[in-house]
Amino acid sequence: MQYFSTDRRSPEATFREAVLRGQPDDKGLYFPASIPKLPDGFIAGLNSRSNEETAFDVIRPYVGGTIPDDKLFHICEETVNFPLPLVTITDQISALELFHGPTLAFKDVGARFMSRCLRHFSTEREAKTIVLVATSGDTGGAVANGFHNVEGIEVIILYPKGRVSKVQELQLTTLGGNVTTLELRGSFDECQAIAKRALADAELQKQAFITSANSINVARWLPQQFYYFYALKQWEGGPPPVIAVPSGNFGNLASGVLANISGMPVARFIAACNANDVVPEFFETGDYRPKPSVSTLSNAMDVGDPSNFVRILEIFGRNSDDLKARTSAASISDERTAETIQDVHSNYGYTLDPHGAVAYAAISDYLKTTSDSRGIILETAHPIKFDSVTDILGIEVSAPDSISELFTKEKTVTEMDADYNGVREVILKKAK
Repeated sequence: MQYFSTDRRSPEATFREAVLRGQPDDKGLYFPASIPKLPDGFIAGLNSRSNEETAFDVIRPYVGGTIPDDKLFHICEETVNFPLPLVTITDQISALELFHGPTLAFKDVGARFMSRCLRHFSTEREAKTIVLVATSGDTGGAVANGFHNVEGIEVIILYPKGRVSKVQELQLTTLGGNVTTLELRGSFDECQAIAKRALADAELQKQAFITSANSINVARWLPQQFYYFYALKQWEGGPPPVIAVPSGNFGNLASGVLANISGMPVARFIAACNANDVVPEFFETGDYRPKPSVSTLSNAMDVGDPSNFVRILEIFGRNSDDLKARTSAASISDERTAETIQDVHSNYGYTLDPHGAVAYAAISDYLKTTSDSRGIILETAHPIKFDSVTDILGIEVSAPDSISELFTKEKTVTEMDADYNGVREVILKKAK
């Protein structure tokens, strides 16, 4: 398998090269030169296949032999060794709970897969590998956990000051060791822009080997396909589901659409967005106009220029009609998000996190327009990670033991301006 840049000005790369580089030097994103098709009988046989077997079979064509099969299977085993249950909320809507991993967020899947791939590749190199990640909430914690104390790897996390929850911040700032956390006075988009600039800085790359752990990296992006197959495995017959995906940087939705094109049946995808509505506007007007992000209750989705949307366009050959035939987009306000959390808890006894609430509202609206349809929302993070859920419901959300332990740990974080040169200096120090 080869990977080309979506900007088409960089040479093609193998999976190994794409993972280690993170981003092509033309600032595009790596994309597979061909989309594998699922073999005949694959979907029908999901129930007879373990989760790790499914993960291995799905990802193997993308790895293209750059990791031996036995090691790749072991990586898949470690990636999905926690539950991913499909839970019924109503007769029409179920939630795929992706928050049962070590950092209680869906990004554990991609972060665990990538960390183990990078660990494998890094044993072939003598110099340190700098893993640089910008986060709007959950990515940083998942990456930090996945790479913590891995020999030969330094992790640098950039997050926007005042725009993550208390629990998210503790997950970012309490590991120490080989994890350096920078709290930038700016937005997530500014954090992401700095990370991208570092990856494209040729002079910096001569002095420090840097790769990205954001979903711009194919090893973070591609394994997110796994849990769509696990959802289908637990789907109780009938027509394929509508799936609503809380969407911020759009890596999650892009992976689901990729799985669909490969042969996984889905009735329709819904890109469920908050007030950061650049993609819903694109669906309405046909014009893609990035804008500054705004803060919302669903903070991990506060992205005004989603990097991975270009991959969704690439999947459809940049044909917006084909995109709209399979996908819809919706923008949900904070007021509606809070109302949804209250209503679902009161009527069905289920506690949504703000991102899941955005997806629930979006799919509820869509299902009202169709007959005999059922659907799935992705619950991407445990509600304990969001201060707002307790405020909205007026009750304490029970905390898993792993969260309670966080409050006993000491924070280690450096606050600084959202300035590229300052971050660059930190990278150079860690590379020595």
